[in-house]
Parts: sequence; C-alpha cells; structure tokens
Amino acid sequence: MRTGKAALRGLLSDEMPPHELQQRMQHDEGRDMRLRRGTVMVSLAGIASMAIVTLYQTGRVKHLPDPPTGTPHFHSDKVNASEEAFGYGMPDGPLALLAHAVNLAVASAGPPDRRRRTPWLPLLAFGLAVPQAAVAAKYLFHQMPKVDKAWCPYCVIDALTHFATLALVSPEAVSALRQRDRH
Repeated sequence: MRTGKAALRGLLSDEMPPHELQQRMQHDEGRDMRLRRGTVMVSLAGIASMAIVTLYQTGRVKHLPDPPTGTPHFHSDKVNASEEAFGYGMPDGPLALLAHAVNLAVASAGPPDRRRRTPWLPLLAFGLAVPQAAVAAKYLFHQMPKVDKAWCPYCVIDALTHFATLALVSPEAVSALRQRDRH
C-alpha cells in the first residue's frame, strides 16, 4: 500500500520523480507554465489584499485606510463590516483567502504538460475559477455600488485577481478538453 505522499504524487504528477518535476516546473518556459505562474502571482496578490481585510474583520485591525478620493466613495470599514460580508456565518475575508490558496495550490500541482498527463487539474482550476469570478462580479458590480454604496480597494483588488485567475486558467483548460477529445 502506498503512503499518502506517494499516492498524492501519483495523482498529481503521474508518477514523475520529484527531482524531474522540480526541474521541469522551474525551467519550463511554455505557455501553460507561464500562465500557471501568473495564477500563482495573482493568487498571492489576492491573499495579500484579503489578509488585510481578514485582520479587520476579526478585530485585529480597527480601521482600514482608504484612498483619499471623493469619487468613487471608498469606505472599506463599511463594506467589510456589512451583513453581506458576514452572511456566511463567518467573515468573507478568510473564505476569499482560502479560495486564493486553493487556486495557488492547483496552479502549482502537476508537471508543465499536465493538460496531457493529468487533464483533470486544468479542468479543476477552471471549475474553481468560474464560481469565484461570478461571486467577485456580484460584489464588484452589485454589492459595493448598489447595496453598500461604498467601495473597498482591497475588495476591488480581490475581484480583479479572481477575474485574472479565470483568464489565466482558461487556455490550459481548453487545451486539456481538446486533448481529451482527441483520445
């Protein structure tokens, strides 16, 4: 019986030895790896913005600074203390952090040619990104302007990172579907 680590390696990298996986991931300059690295970067940006919000929502930080503009009206405290922000039975900041962390992990999983070796990984990345982008769109185009009547720059960054993630994972997912249809 395989250990958990060996089973996970087999599932994610199609039994590729760790050294080979490391070398290929770090040195591959193909489109898929460039897009996956982009997903890692925007996920980290989303984590940074939502870490600040989470500190506020959990009471560690008492006030979130806003850009000094008249229009649009920024009021991060109002947005992040709203009923919607706490409507999941917990603050939404940690949930967004979790979403970004999962995106980062999925982008990091598998070899550069995973669309061929483990096509379910790019499809999983796409399947995760679609609802995240939909929720981000709801916040960006409805919740903040219509309900809260205020904007949160941290939340705008978060929404944009979800849109970017969807754009970055889509080409590999399409390639994985095409690859699967050929077999």
